[in-house]
Amino acid sequence: MIFIAGASGFVGGHLIDALLKNGYKLRCLARSDKAEKSLREKGIEVVSGDITIPETLEGALDGVDFVIHLVGIIEEKGSSTFKSVHVDGTKNLIAEAKRAGVKHFFYQSALGADKSSWSGYLRTKAEAEEIAASSGIPFTIFRPSLIIGKWDGFTKKLRDLIKISPVIPIPGNGKSRLQPIYINDWARCMLKVLASPNSFKGIFEIGGPQQLTYNEIVKTLADAMNSKKAITHIPMGLMKFGAMIAEKTIPFLPVSSDQLRLLETDNICDMHSVEKNFGFKPVKYKDALKEFV
Repeated sequence: MIFIAGASGFVGGHLIDALLKNGYKLRCLARSDKAEKSLREKGIEVVSGDITIPETLEGALDGVDFVIHLVGIIEEKGSSTFKSVHVDGTKNLIAEAKRAGVKHFFYQSALGADKSSWSGYLRTKAEAEEIAASSGIPFTIFRPSLIIGKWDGFTKKLRDLIKISPVIPIPGNGKSRLQPIYINDWARCMLKVLASPNSFKGIFEIGGPQQLTYNEIVKTLADAMNSKKAITHIPMGLMKFGAMIAEKTIPFLPVSSDQLRLLETDNICDMHSVEKNFGFKPVKYKDALKEFV
């Protein structure tokens, strides 16, 4: 039995489809009635609960061999803070996993996770990693770069921007590098872990076969959309100032000042990481776009 927390998100949705196709028996955690209904319609056993509320997890992992923890947020909203979700939520899930005798624990972290990072997102991801690694349960941790695919939020925001804006704005010089990994390739890595958990203990950095600048990512996506709009660079200082002001007045801002700071640094790993660790070569960014844009 596999238990998934974070099943209704972008990564979780694709993973569920892959696992069902391969005959795995699943139990998923659902926070909302909508998520619960959607999961049940696929024939999945569902537990109503929230990793930040420990009492809702009681008994949820009984009979479970493998836990897949995908829950994460990229920005804080109300009571959903990086600490409450990434750190406290992981503590709660680990505690229940230990009580239930779970045999293997998977945690989805992020490339660049570091306890000394200025970024609350990356810092708490590293803290959650430490909780999983010190639990005594055999564990696997993925640190992926940007995951792209049908329904991914990053590509959706860029597509909307390219469609709506008269020009395509890029914060700063756009020279920071990312390493996009296609969701189907990420899922393929996950299937290999499930097939042989003992072969994949530890932390694995996950990235695609190309290190692309933000400029290159935007240009490649615009080409895939057949957009001929001009690209214009906006000074990062001006973008940050605008985001800082907007954060105080707009509740659902497309990008936060912290996210802009993340765009100033590379988010890359060994270009051959997937091939070395999982035995196959992931698809290039342009080829992935052909499948879902």
